[in-house]
Amino acid sequence: MGDETTTGDGRREYRMEELAAAAGITVRTVRFYRERGLIKPPRREGRIAWYDGSHLSRLRTIAALLERGHTLNGIAELSEAFDRGRDVGELLGLGEPTEETPVRLSATELADHFAGEVTPENLQAALDLGYLGTDGEEIVHVSRRLLDVSAALVREGIPLAEVLGAARTVRDHADALAALFADLVRAHGTDKDVERLRPLAKSVVEAELSMALDRRMAGPGTPPG
Repeated sequence: MGDETTTGDGRREYRMEELAAAAGITVRTVRFYRERGLIKPPRREGRIAWYDGSHLSRLRTIAALLERGHTLNGIAELSEAFDRGRDVGELLGLGEPTEETPVRLSATELADHFAGEVTPENLQAALDLGYLGTDGEEIVHVSRRLLDVSAALVREGIPLAEVLGAARTVRDHADALAALFADLVRAHGTDKDVERLRPLAKSVVEAELSMALDRRMAGPGTPPG
């Protein structure tokens, strides 16, 4: 038997030696990562251990994160958070967002968006908020707009932990505003009207937020403009 095989569903599998060669590392390193829990246990067939593409993807992710300055302990904590994360199917259980575009990312691409800020704590906060879900070795962010805005705020010097904390508060207020608008429309129409009049609700919120920012930036006692 060779060093690789293909399963009934077409997935390629590797023995440890071939997995190590494909990842560009040593067998000893693969064994070390397995013992540290950085990669999942292989499939056993008698005394033979078979690894698959998910193991190879994880090994390449570990190498890329190490190159970006992450420690093995930090990578282990990140991996644990990813493994505990909600599957994207659960995250989008009510269907795809109607106006937001989900984004698929690798762990290294996520790290590159928030250089030095992708800690286990921040990752868990984003998972808890429902911003991130997992799909195999891929990460799915529910909104391209929220991803880009969050990254822009971090580039402006605001710590990601504070951005996520503010996002939780915004979420609470947004839920309250949505409930207020939906109740108002349903009291005088139907559920179909809620979706049809959605742009009006957004316009009201955007205008009120714009004026509130004017008042805050102008300072007490100073008229805007």
